[in-house]
Amino acid sequence: MDINKALKEEHIYEAGTFDVAVIGAGHAGCEAAHAAAQLGLKTVLFTLHLDAVANLPCNPSVGGTAKGQLVREIDALGGIMGKVADRCAIQMRMLNRSKGPAVFSPRAQMDRADYSVVMKELLENTPNLTLRQAHIKDILTENGAVAGVKTEAGGIYRAKAIVLSSGTYMEARTIRGEVIVESGPDGLPRSEGLSSCLKEEGIPLLRFKTGTPVRVNSRSVDFSAMEIQNGEDDIPPFSFDEEMKGYKVMPVSDQIPCHSIWTTEETRQVIKDNMDRSPLYSGVITGTGPRYCPSIEDKFMRFADKERHLIFVEPMGRRTNELYLQGFSTSLPEEVQEKMVRSLPGLKDAVIQRSAYAIEYDLIDPTSLKLSLESKILSGLFSAGQVNGSSGYEEAAGQGIIAGINAAMKVLGKDPVIIYRADGYIGVLIDDLVTKGTNEPYRMMTSRAEYRLFLRQDNADRRLTPIGYKAGLVDEERYNRFCEKLKMIEDETARLGSTYVAPSDELASYLEPLGQTPPKSGVSLAELIKRPGVTYEGLKIIDKDREELPDYVTKSVEVDLKYEGYLALEMAKIEKFRQLESKALPSDIDYDDVKGLRIEARQKLSKMRPENIGRASRISGVSPADCEVLLVYLEALRRKNNE
Repeated sequence: MDINKALKEEHIYEAGTFDVAVIGAGHAGCEAAHAAAQLGLKTVLFTLHLDAVANLPCNPSVGGTAKGQLVREIDALGGIMGKVADRCAIQMRMLNRSKGPAVFSPRAQMDRADYSVVMKELLENTPNLTLRQAHIKDILTENGAVAGVKTEAGGIYRAKAIVLSSGTYMEARTIRGEVIVESGPDGLPRSEGLSSCLKEEGIPLLRFKTGTPVRVNSRSVDFSAMEIQNGEDDIPPFSFDEEMKGYKVMPVSDQIPCHSIWTTEETRQVIKDNMDRSPLYSGVITGTGPRYCPSIEDKFMRFADKERHLIFVEPMGRRTNELYLQGFSTSLPEEVQEKMVRSLPGLKDAVIQRSAYAIEYDLIDPTSLKLSLESKILSGLFSAGQVNGSSGYEEAAGQGIIAGINAAMKVLGKDPVIIYRADGYIGVLIDDLVTKGTNEPYRMMTSRAEYRLFLRQDNADRRLTPIGYKAGLVDEERYNRFCEKLKMIEDETARLGSTYVAPSDELASYLEPLGQTPPKSGVSLAELIKRPGVTYEGLKIIDKDREELPDYVTKSVEVDLKYEGYLALEMAKIEKFRQLESKALPSDIDYDDVKGLRIEARQKLSKMRPENIGRASRISGVSPADCEVLLVYLEALRRKNNE
């Protein structure tokens, strides 16, 4: 709605003027608001309920496969998810240990209530940031750009840039069997009005579905029938900065264990007998659900050859008896859920505290966004998180920090900060969404990153902290600590490469049990570390006079050396990628005038308006031959301009 028109309505009042307004205080909104405020912009963060800031409505965990990389990248840029997660963790583990450091992924079980409280406290004490509980009903515009927002109560908040991070709340409804309620997650109010507002601006919308499992009381559970899963304490915290300050993960003895069980034949039968009451298969649910996190009834239907499915029983906090059944989401009626839960090992007497539900919601078609996460249609409107079609807290937060930075850059009249695919998982996530789009909730996985040997969790700060510093989100003190870390890594790598050791009985006694042949002549410590099974710590027996260095230095040195050959090949690929990304396409190019392009390519390129050849090459329907045509066109254009 035009702001001048809105101001003429009855019961309207001017409530304030801000540089950036953020709609929604989930994980995307928290990062966006914090980033904009830290960059000196007067920012307001709106939420439907202040007690649900950074809510964890589904699994109370942060990190995991590929998601752990995202959290560390957010922290490297100057974000806050990792810091809050470190403070609120009740169990920590490193996933994918058997697959090598390239895909190591930290994961932590959260104290759900603490996470929300700590995040809210952090935001309340962030300079330039105002938190406001209000229901935003309309985005106001003026001359084709955002101008502010209007609340349900009639308040007009003027803003130069807006970040929409409404999560799964837009026109949401929760579904349990035949019971359908117009509601957001956890029974919170839904967001109404924004969908129609976006449609009026010509912004295309989609509708997706997700869900969450039941929660049971731990006092009614027999843990002896389950397999225990303890945490680990030999891993780094999520926050690089806290790690450099000496923060250590809590000992295993202070962590709360998780457990795992398998569904039974009785579980399968209960579901089979009640499939006619499943909203997912009766047509009640119209939104598209997540491929990689399906409901339990969907698992049994889609994977009929599997007799059982793994369920994780996870604590929700230190001061609650609630347990979360990961992998057991459902939209079946409550009375059926009771039977399903009690068919599981150790849960025959389980008391359900919260029923499972499916939730449908509106979202923006992410192909209508630029790589900066600004709308191609409405200037100054940025969006981040599940409203862009992603699934998961970490994916949301990763988009949130970029949207917040770029909303600030827009107001400041500066160029946007773009994270490319070769820079980080955040770049892969955003590029996939805005270039390829998604027809289901998008989940980050290591397999989506073609440069994952380089995009490791341990080097996220080396990849992204300079970008965060340049943007202004990483302060001088932290950047100096980071530079000291870099120097220690460089110095130690150089020392290992120039330090040679002669054959000895001591060295042989270390190498032979590892299946390694002792050297017959002098060899550098760096070359020894490259051997399978040989570790930096293990070489201490022959490298006795070395300086004691922090783990975050020695681990980085060791991984860099072991992957040195592979990284050289990957960096060559990344250089080719960057060359294509540097081939900018004119924003006003008329693809109908480019001779040699196929009709499908012309249509897709005209719709997507890619910024460069690299991004054009990833659009479905644009072939390598089409990209060659574009390169020829650009060269002809360059020559013409130089004449």
